[in-house]
Parts: sequence; C-alpha cells; structure tokens
Amino acid sequence: MLIASGEMTMQRKSFEGSKCPIARSLEHVGEWWSILILRDAFYGMTRFDEFQKSLDIAPNMLTRRLNGLVDSGLLERRQYSDRPPRFEYVLTETGRDFRPVLLAFLTWGNKHFAPEGLSVILSDVGTGKTVDPVLVDAANGKPINLVDHRIAAGPAASEGIRRRIAFAAEKRSVPDKKPDFPSETGNA
Repeated sequence: MLIASGEMTMQRKSFEGSKCPIARSLEHVGEWWSILILRDAFYGMTRFDEFQKSLDIAPNMLTRRLNGLVDSGLLERRQYSDRPPRFEYVLTETGRDFRPVLLAFLTWGNKHFAPEGLSVILSDVGTGKTVDPVLVDAANGKPINLVDHRIAAGPAASEGIRRRIAFAAEKRSVPDKKPDFPSETGNA
C-alpha cells in the first residue's frame, strides 16, 4: 500500500512474470482506459485529439495509456506531420487480434448491462442483420461451451497453473465436495 498526500492507495500488482496467459494479457490491457482506447482505434480513431475528444480523458492519462499500448505492441506510433511534429496511433497485428475480446465485451455487456436496450450492435455488412458473435472451435466450427470443452494445462504450464486446473477438475467431478485450494507462492 502506498500513502500519497495523506491518502492510502493500492499499488497495482504486476502480472508480467506470470505463466497464466490471462494474467499476462491483463498486464497489457487490463486498465479500462486502455480497452476503451483500443475500442476507439477499431472505430478508426488514430490521433491524440480524436481519442481525447471521444473519451473525455485527461491529456496526461491519455499519453500514459497510449505509450503503454505502444510499449505492449498493440499500437504503433507513426509520425504524420513534421511541422509541428504530430503522431498517430494505429493498430498493430497484436492490436487487431484483440478484436474478438472487444466483441465478447460487447456481447456480454449487451446481454447483462443494457436495461435500456442495445446501443451498439454487430451487424452483417451485406444484409444489415444483427450478428450474435460466438466463440467457436476453428477446427470444426462448433461453439465452445462448458459441457464439451475444458481448460487444460499446456506444455509450459507452471505448477501453480496445474494446481488451479486440477482444483477445478476436482470440484467438477464431485460438486458437493469443497476441496481446499492449494496455496500458491509467487505469480503462477
């Protein structure tokens, strides 16, 4: 915990050394401003003033978030004017690969947090019909679900990840049993 000007603030934990791909991903995009900047980049915004106007974000915060997304390889900073020097921020391949995550947020938010109705939808360009995105297995085209699919430890899984997955499997196999989650040390 840090104390700044008489107030207590929590220091953000870093997941950079984690073996968990979700934790590592959050290290790069877990802060909500970053996700909204990526959303706006998919809308076609590239310039600082466009992001600032859209998000109503303080310039210093926007600078930090844009620099973080550039450092993480999700955006590329390109100069578009010499006098005065001006830059734009464009999605990289890594940034473009974040689109399914944003679409999942869109679908989830529309389903659970839009009591007034849908304000943003995904639609088919040819027909104009609303599209309901689902996660599918690329090999067979079948939707991913909790009945037919399970998370499994990969070849590079840490001991902590293996324990977490084993814990989940044990809970599924005996629903009434409450296994003790093994304690972990470090970032697993």
